[in-house]
Amino acid sequence: QVQLVESGGGFVQPGGSLRLSCAASTSNFRILAMGWYRQAPGEQRELVATIATLGSTKYADSVKGRFTITRDNAKTTMYLQMNSLKPEDTAVYYCNAKNILRSDREYWGQGTQVTVSL
Repeated sequence: QVQLVESGGGFVQPGGSLRLSCAASTSNFRILAMGWYRQAPGEQRELVATIATLGSTKYADSVKGRFTITRDNAKTTMYLQMNSLKPEDTAVYYCNAKNILRSDREYWGQGTQVTVSL
């Protein structure tokens, strides 16, 4: 079992920045494909960004050029640097991990709230 703990959410004005962290309690972090998802009130959960075990990344079109996903295997932690935040980025952000060797092993964090408003 892998536990994922997000941190770094909060309230920020439009144009501001936040950095989210996702700490994973596992010694097998290197075999986890990681990602950030978000869910706004009344909306479905959507993919924000993913980072593969070897570091390749993908982003939703809505965040390209503004968000950067990274991972530190030594610290078993993933990050999401969010710049130029917009009100439409307001959501609960969830950390996700998938074991690349076991398709039935997928984990979610508890979520962290990000609110972008004046």
